[in-house]
Amino acid sequence: MSSENESRQRPGDGSPGGPPEQLALIREMVAEAKAKAPKAKPRTWRGAALAKDLPVARVLVNKGVLHLDQLWDYAVPEELSEAARPGVRVRVRVRVGSHHVHGGRREGGRLIDGFIVERRADTDYHGALAALAHVVSPEVVLTPALLSLARAVADRYAGSLADVLQLALPPRNARAEAKPSPAPLPPPPPPDPGGWTRYAAGPAFLRSLAAGGAPRAVWTALPGPGWADELARAIAATLASGRGALAVLPDGRTASRVDTALTALLGEGRHATLTAESGPEKRYRQWLAVHRGSVRAVIGTRAAMFAPVRDLGLVAVWDDGDSSHSDDRAPFPHVREVLELRSVSESCGFLAGGTGCTVEAAQLVASGWARPLAADRETVRACAPRIRTVGDELLARDEAARAARLPSLAWETVRDGLKTGPVLVQVPRRGYAPRLACERCRTPARCRACAGPLEAPDARDLQCGWCGRPETAWHCEECGSFRLRAQVVGARRTAEELGRAFPAVPVRTSGRDHVLDEVPDRPALVVSTPGAEPVAAGAGYAAALLLDGWAMLTRPDLRAGEDALRRWIAAASLVRADGQVVVVAEPTLRPVQALVRWDPAGHAARELAERAQLGFPPVSRMAAVAGRGEALEAFLDTAELPPDAEVLGPVPLPGRRGAPSPGERVLIRVPPGSGAALAAALKAAQAARLARGVPAGDAIRVRIDPPDIG
Repeated sequence: MSSENESRQRPGDGSPGGPPEQLALIREMVAEAKAKAPKAKPRTWRGAALAKDLPVARVLVNKGVLHLDQLWDYAVPEELSEAARPGVRVRVRVRVGSHHVHGGRREGGRLIDGFIVERRADTDYHGALAALAHVVSPEVVLTPALLSLARAVADRYAGSLADVLQLALPPRNARAEAKPSPAPLPPPPPPDPGGWTRYAAGPAFLRSLAAGGAPRAVWTALPGPGWADELARAIAATLASGRGALAVLPDGRTASRVDTALTALLGEGRHATLTAESGPEKRYRQWLAVHRGSVRAVIGTRAAMFAPVRDLGLVAVWDDGDSSHSDDRAPFPHVREVLELRSVSESCGFLAGGTGCTVEAAQLVASGWARPLAADRETVRACAPRIRTVGDELLARDEAARAARLPSLAWETVRDGLKTGPVLVQVPRRGYAPRLACERCRTPARCRACAGPLEAPDARDLQCGWCGRPETAWHCEECGSFRLRAQVVGARRTAEELGRAFPAVPVRTSGRDHVLDEVPDRPALVVSTPGAEPVAAGAGYAAALLLDGWAMLTRPDLRAGEDALRRWIAAASLVRADGQVVVVAEPTLRPVQALVRWDPAGHAARELAERAQLGFPPVSRMAAVAGRGEALEAFLDTAELPPDAEVLGPVPLPGRRGAPSPGERVLIRVPPGSGAALAAALKAAQAARLARGVPAGDAIRVRIDPPDIG
C-alpha cells in the first residue's frame, strides 16, 4: 500500500476507508495473487503456478530416520510438471516452518534428496505445501517393483525405507547417465548341461529354467573349479527363456570367476558386473544398462541383490554363509533373505549354492520350499580329496616337525605335496575367543535356562552369554564330567615356522589387506586365512593343511561348527581329487566327521534338528537390542512386544582391549510366525523414541536376525 492510502485510512478516523474496507482490500489482493501465475524464481518457486494436472507429488525423503519413514506431499510447479514423473530423483526442502508461507505455499528450509513415488490430484494435508525445488534427473530409477521390494525389506528388518533405498540405488553419475545404453541382444540358445550332468537333478533344473519355469533349489556343489561354469550355465538357461537372471557372490574375486565363465559361454555384452571395484561411473553405467533392459543378466556382490533386472527368472546366491552377504549398514539385510523375497514376489526361480550348506538352506529344504540339488555319494568320493585328521595332542617325531609344531602326518603331507605342486595352509584369524566345552567329550557348555553358551569372564565364575544367569553347578549332560576346556592348542606363527622347516620352498601369504587371486602351479607354501585362499593354477593344490581347528570350533558363537566346516570345505575344494587334506582338530567332533565324509548337507540337517529342539534360529526369530543400561531398560518398557516374546539378558557388551563395557545387550526370541510382529514392535518403539529426541549417548541399536548371537 502507498503512503497516501495509508494517511487516508488511519484507524478510528471514521472515514469510508477505515478498517473494514482495508481488510476487504487485503482479502481481494490475496485472492488476486493466488489467481495469477507470475514467473517462477529458481529454487524457491515463490508464487509459481501449480501444475494443472496432478499438482501434488508424494515424495520419499532420502533421510533414514524411523520417525520420518513416510511419504510427504509437495506442490508441483507448472514448469516441473513434465519432468516430475514418479520414480525420478528430486530435491525438496525440509524443516520448513509454518511462518514461511507465501502465496499459500511453504518456503525456505534445507534442501535434501528424495524420490517421487506418485502424482496426485489432491492431498490429505490441510496446511500449505512446500514446492519441489527441482528435478535432479529425468531418469526414472525408483520403479514400483523396487519400491515394493524395499518396503518389504524395511519391514522385515525393522528399518526405514530410505535406508534400504540407499543400499539399493547407486549414487547418480551424470556422465554415465548421459550415455545411451546398448541395444538388447536376442536370447541365446539353451546351453548344454555341461557339469550339471554330475548331479542327478541337474539337467532337469536347467531344462525347467530354459522352459520358463521357476524351480527353487539348494545346490551342494562338488569340489573343484567347475562350479563357476555350472552357475554360468544356469544363468544362460534362464536367458534362453527370454527372462533375466541375477547372481550374488560374496566378493569381487569370486565374481570375477563367474564373469570369466559367463564371457566364455555367452560372449561379451550379455551380462553386467556390479561390484565396488568397478568405480562409481562404470558401476552406474552398468546399473543403468540393467535398469533400461539392455542387459538381462547380472552378477555382483552384496548390493547387486537389489539390481532392477527385467522379467526376472532366476535369483542365485553363492556361499550364503559368508559374512559379507550380511550388510553392515542399517537395516542390515541378508542377501539370501532378500532373494527369497524376490523369488516369491516376482515368481522366479531360486538357487542357493555353495560347497558347504548353511542351516538356513537346510531349513528351506526341510520345509519343502526348495529341493536339494546334490551329486550321489560315488561322484562325491571321486571328486573330493582324501581327508585325514590328527588330534591336537599329537607331536611331531622329527626335528623339522617340532620346529613347526606340527604332527608328523601334517609335516609328511606337506613334504609329499611339494613334490608335485603348491600346498595350501589355512590358519584361523587371530583373536577368536574360546568357547567353553567339556574337557572329556568336547560337548559345548550350555545354560540350563536358555541353552545359551556359558562364559567365564573373570576366569572363575560361569555365566550365560545370552541371559546372564550364573551357573554354579555345571556338569556335562553327555558324559557327566565336571571339567571344562577353553585352551586352544596350536601355533600362531605358522607361516614363519613352516618357512624354517622347509627353507628351500617359497612361502606366500594371503589375507587381510593382501589377498592373492591365483598362485602358479609349482611347489610353494601358500599360508592363508579363511576366505582368502587363492586359486591354484592348473588342477589345483597338491595338498592342504587346516590348522588350529579348536580356534575355529570354540568361538563363542552359535554358528562356530557350521562356519568351521564351511571354511574347511571351501579350502579343501581347491585341492586336486587325488590330493590329501589334513585337518588338525579333534576327530570325534561333528564338523570334523562331516568333513571326513564330505557331507555338509547332512551336518546342516542335524544342526537344524538340534536347534529346533532348543529354540535356536533359524527355527525361531531373534533380535539383538543393545545400548546403555538405563536407555535399554526404558526402550524395552515402551516396546509392545508380542505375547510369546522371550527376553534373554541383559548381558554386558565386550569392551575393546580391556576398556569398560560400552553398554548392555538383550536378545528377544519369538517362535515362528511372530517375526513380523517383533520387527514391527521394535520399529514402532524406536520411531517413538527418536521422535521425542534422545541424547547421542542413549542410542539404541536394533538388529533383526543378527549373524552372531553368541
